[in-house]
Amino acid sequence: MHQRKYALEIISDLGLGGSKPIATPVELNGKLTTVVFDKYVGVTSDPVLSDIGEYQRLVGRLIYLTITRPDLSYAVQNLSQFMNAPKQSHMNAAIRVHFGSLQAFCDADWGSCPDTRRSITGYMVKFGESLLSWKSKKQSTVSRSSAEAEYRSLASTVAEVT
Repeated sequence: MHQRKYALEIISDLGLGGSKPIATPVELNGKLTTVVFDKYVGVTSDPVLSDIGEYQRLVGRLIYLTITRPDLSYAVQNLSQFMNAPKQSHMNAAIRVHFGSLQAFCDADWGSCPDTRRSITGYMVKFGESLLSWKSKKQSTVSRSSAEAEYRSLASTVAEVT
């Protein structure tokens, strides 16, 4: 479940259909601040949005999207802290949230070790085009069938992703 149609609908509603995707959901070392903090330090270049409802609707839609896309959770929880007085920088950060894909692949080679008859498990986890983690290892127990070996491989992959 990716809710691809819903994500594309959000992109279309924002008028960003022709935009290029980015590599990370939030800007590296980007700091979002409140209006109170800006007044305290004297920053006046980041105005409060005139229509806060648009920001609130966008963040609400992103919160709904995190049900099936937990990789967006950190970015969306940061944005949801500014719902009462969002600024232009908050809206820019919300638009930047990346709808990239988290993919995991796994496989098992049933009984491939000639000495112990244990299976080999392998998996890789990618975010977008970037490899996050990978592993290839003998399973700790002997599997009775290829399906059992595959399920053990799947379990180790799911444990890595979550």
